[in-house]
Amino acid sequence: MASILATATKTAHSLATSLLSAAEVKVGSTLPTKVSVKEEDATAPFTFEGIKGKNIFVGVPGAFTGTCSAQIPGYIKTFEQFKARGVDTIYVVGVNDVFVMKAWKEQLAPEGTPIHFIADDQGAFIGALGMLFDASALLGAPRSKRFVAVTEGETISYLAVEPTPGEVTVTAADKILPWV
Repeated sequence: MASILATATKTAHSLATSLLSAAEVKVGSTLPTKVSVKEEDATAPFTFEGIKGKNIFVGVPGAFTGTCSAQIPGYIKTFEQFKARGVDTIYVVGVNDVFVMKAWKEQLAPEGTPIHFIADDQGAFIGALGMLFDASALLGAPRSKRFVAVTEGETISYLAVEPTPGEVTVTAADKILPWV
């Protein structure tokens, strides 16, 4: 019986990932600006409607995971360099709840950081970008692929997606900086 339930659960996660995830965005695609996310308050969702300027969205598979915790400090350290190149805001987005994202931000930047840590607790924003993958075996549920999207207003002007979510090659801060 346990084996049947385990198989059914695995199938359900894979199906949920497929249903929640749209086709993967590409350069020229529009951000899903009407999809709600959260930052500081679990009861105060917001959207990216009306987003302006040059912004960077860093999608991560999981807060507090080793690879993600190694990747994001690069963006924290080079924020002023991104700003000097015209970037208005950097958003780190994970399929985690707001409490986890806040705690992770506090751990990575105890002195504070202008980078926004965004909770996509239902995976709707990441799914609308087509960036969900089934991470059930390791992280227990569908999660974000590791990606970086540079946007001009609502339009994606540059996109880098890691071929393997557990590695940081094309999405490291030093690899993205030349593209902004």
